[in-house]
Amino acid sequence: MNQHIPFDWTQARAFLATVEAGSLSKAARALGLTQPTLSRQVAGLEADLGVVLFERVGRALVLTDTGRDLLDHFRDMGAAAGRISLAAGQSQALEGRVTISASDAFAVYVLVPLLAELQEVAPGIEVEVLASNTISDLQRREADIAIRHLRPDEPELIGRQVGDWRARLYASGRYLDRRGRPAVPEDLAGHDLLGFAPVERLVATLNAFGLPVTRRNFRHVTDNGLVLAGMAERGLGIAVTPTVFADRMVGLEPVLPDWPGIPVPLWLIAHREVQTSKRIRMVFDFLAGVLTRA
Repeated sequence: MNQHIPFDWTQARAFLATVEAGSLSKAARALGLTQPTLSRQVAGLEADLGVVLFERVGRALVLTDTGRDLLDHFRDMGAAAGRISLAAGQSQALEGRVTISASDAFAVYVLVPLLAELQEVAPGIEVEVLASNTISDLQRREADIAIRHLRPDEPELIGRQVGDWRARLYASGRYLDRRGRPAVPEDLAGHDLLGFAPVERLVATLNAFGLPVTRRNFRHVTDNGLVLAGMAERGLGIAVTPTVFADRMVGLEPVLPDWPGIPVPLWLIAHREVQTSKRIRMVFDFLAGVLTRA
């Protein structure tokens, strides 16, 4: 049966430094310790492992056979510790890649225009944008940061609400010239609406907010925000879309401007590692700042 003997990495580092320096005094100087402290650390390692690592030959320290047998293992540990330290240092540097997940429309209309400003603030950051209407799994690290409309409920995730948008009705001028401009919600009965699938959920939401529409009003639906924008710009119907997006589309007019619209909360979500990764934290805070102002 294999027996695992616990020991202190600080003591192992003292052993390695002594081997590489050739003496306790030189090793102590290299580590910024006193010689008695270093001697206690090496003696502690020998006691924990139950072995003798050095023999004194005159005034010199010589590795025992056991010390030579263990040396390569401790060197491997030292190299691994160095790699861990390097990786931790890189996570604290304002450089490297940060992956941001957002809906296709948000990515095009809101996120992309912000990248130039982010590049000015942190030129060492590389941004990968995942433009998708599915929820990226932050727990599996498909993205570092996600921009969504729901508050996260997973304990591993943190979220900050950075906006409270509104979705309203918009249509192109040529559609309204052809089909008429609704004056009251009841006028929507004779119009074509555009929206996201599943449309039954959207119908229920619009009904709850005072619009008497049915599934039959939705001649064209999509699961893609940019496709929805194209449909609206080409006069295919009245789109249900956040005002922020509609303001960036071509030739759209508000429909029923007195209707208060549907609240669309905006959440910035990240894994809890955002607390320890300087580059992810910087991008998270940057987005939080600019989106809160928007």
